[in-house]
Amino acid sequence: MRLKPPMTMMDFFRKSEGKWFTQRTVHHFDNAADESGESNLIVQVIEKDNPKVQTVCDLQKIDPSQAMGGASFMWQINLDDREPSSKYAAILIDVPDDETKLSGKLIRDQGYVESIPVVSRYWFGKDGILTIDTNYQNNQGQERCWFITDDFRVRVSTVRMMNGVNLMTYCSERRCVSREMLEQMIETNRARAMAVQ
Repeated sequence: MRLKPPMTMMDFFRKSEGKWFTQRTVHHFDNAADESGESNLIVQVIEKDNPKVQTVCDLQKIDPSQAMGGASFMWQINLDDREPSSKYAAILIDVPDDETKLSGKLIRDQGYVESIPVVSRYWFGKDGILTIDTNYQNNQGQERCWFITDDFRVRVSTVRMMNGVNLMTYCSERRCVSREMLEQMIETNRARAMAVQ
């Protein structure tokens, strides 16, 4: 079955909800320390009536009635069983430009490159690739993300400083299967094997 890519930010958030295993390759152009590695990304959808929508919109003086909802993002070291730290978390709120919802603003309580509240611009291409541009105080970031399958997606990003591109990142992300889903898959395969005998 052919993948139908999400074409609105809220559809993108809903398709992204869950826990993802991320393999990250980082290339610094200024010979800084290598930040490549493995981590987990946890995404939870935030509906428009959630108080967090109001809080984040207030940070940027944006009318929360324009928001469609959002998502919380939390990062943790792979195989870390502790609760994710709020130090490695962000909330993104979707404020579309118009009824098509193909483009708009992402209101963040803190950015990826600089830990400050920030407003990003996003748009979806006809191919379903999401592009997010963010202007920080000292940097400019661009991230592109798309789904290869329902359970595998790719992210690429660049960070530009005044003197040019500073780093590029490539992430492949695979959805983690919960214990309940894994047990259900085992039972389904067991029943399939019994039916063949």
